[in-house]
Amino acid sequence: MDRQELQRILDTLLECGRFNDYCPNGLQVEGRAGIARVVCGVTASRALIERAIALQADAIIVHHGWFWKSEDPRVTGIRRQRLGLLLAHDINLFGYHLPLDAHPVLGNNVQLAQVLGWQVESPCAEQSLVLLGSLPHAMPAGEVARSVAARLAREPLLIAEPQRVVRRVAWCTGGAQSYFEHAITAGADLFLSGEISEQTVHLARETGVAYLAAGHHATERYGVQALATWLQREHELDAIFVDIDNPV
Repeated sequence: MDRQELQRILDTLLECGRFNDYCPNGLQVEGRAGIARVVCGVTASRALIERAIALQADAIIVHHGWFWKSEDPRVTGIRRQRLGLLLAHDINLFGYHLPLDAHPVLGNNVQLAQVLGWQVESPCAEQSLVLLGSLPHAMPAGEVARSVAARLAREPLLIAEPQRVVRRVAWCTGGAQSYFEHAITAGADLFLSGEISEQTVHLARETGVAYLAAGHHATERYGVQALATWLQREHELDAIFVDIDNPV
């Protein structure tokens, strides 16, 4: 497949133009024109790039790419080393941040719900980045936490009385603790995200709404993995998901 065709397919599928994001979405580093093998992963780390080189990939597609608004834009140190590896091996880098969180079929939020067995009902918050839904049946918050731990193979942090009954849930993968108040206003009994901040604990205690921090990486493995499967099925690309483990 031609690089420009792959970019058109991905940009159209993920509706990049409708998001106000913290980084450029789409092609971030240009490599060779022809693409036969793609490595997909969560973050464009050196470890992922080295795996892509070993697998003789023509392109890398990630959720966490480069060139974030808050970062130092100079290409020095670690940034130079990562970029140097891509350029030396003529590998394309595509990054899709919020578009890959919010996609209604392949997105991190929808895919996480499938893994957890949660029922999606509706989106809320700006750019539809938080999903509202329900559990298969009401259960104590402690039991919800145990179920999440088993399905994600990662022990989450629960801020709530373990016996608090949970029926309605809201969630947003990654570092989405700032959306907790949206979930509270929407009537959720529990909000799940990847990360947690100091003030989140007080908000959970004072409102009685449970908060479950299940890991940034652990909650965001599934969108890009689903995208790899989609590229295999719909476009017969050799797309490989590579999981570089991260305890955060």
